[in-house]
Amino acid sequence: MKPLSIKSYNVRYALGSCNLITELGNVSPERQVPEHIAKPSYYFVRNSPSSGEGEPEIKSSEQIDAMRQSCKLAATVLQKACTFAKVGVATDEIDEFVHEETIKANAYPSPLRYLGFPKSVCTSVNNVACHGIPDDRKLVDGDIINIDITVFYNGYHGDCSKTVLIGDVDDRGRYLVENTERCLAEAILCCGPGQPLCVIGKSIEKFAKRKKLTVMPAFAGHGIGSYFHGSPNILHFDNDYPGVMIPGMTFTIEPVLTLGTCEAEVLEDAWTAVSIDNARSAQFEHTVLITNEGCEVLTVAS
Repeated sequence: MKPLSIKSYNVRYALGSCNLITELGNVSPERQVPEHIAKPSYYFVRNSPSSGEGEPEIKSSEQIDAMRQSCKLAATVLQKACTFAKVGVATDEIDEFVHEETIKANAYPSPLRYLGFPKSVCTSVNNVACHGIPDDRKLVDGDIINIDITVFYNGYHGDCSKTVLIGDVDDRGRYLVENTERCLAEAILCCGPGQPLCVIGKSIEKFAKRKKLTVMPAFAGHGIGSYFHGSPNILHFDNDYPGVMIPGMTFTIEPVLTLGTCEAEVLEDAWTAVSIDNARSAQFEHTVLITNEGCEVLTVAS
């Protein structure tokens, strides 16, 4: 969840969105984390990233087991949060729900304080492509919302997201959400030992074009494990990024597809990324492990 560097505050026209985010809502104070919860290093040093530079982290069997636990927890919290999200619920209430569910599981909500992010979950509604900050605005009938969950548990981060339909969503919105989920599934099928990392982006772009949707290239997947973000970078568009998949490697795949153009801009909170044409977008995300035989999707709820 790295913020984009571009900034613009112009409000442009909408492409089929019923509840546009064109200005920032009221954000409640940071939620507290009990002393007994193990915290990542960036909790203690404001605006610092997790340490994930250099070569990808190739995990041992013990580390993989820890990743399975954190990813399973992330998927379970996400599943509950998606059920909680309904018409009339504010995104800040979703944040409170996610925060409490994570703490109850003796885990830390990874987004909180990461590079200064003020909340425990990202909630991206309609024309918000990514990194939406929960606030006091309520969901309305016809919205789509991406809920992006990451937890830090037993020393490892697990990361996943899903776009949810709120009430009666129109056909174009449903088409966007259904096909973004299918796009992720097809990209995962490309994963296996020795495969070039770039095949993921090639698959995503090919699928999007086939469905007459657009990839938003500013948002990438990433290596994950003892760090929140690190090597390898997983680009979601046709590319020739070097590197191959190695058994023990874990990373996220999280394409953002839109009904409009590919460009995004960041609002004045330095996080909320909206489409420049205010078109709706959708995103789905899984954390994947490369194995000797192929790959394993780790972010699956029990």
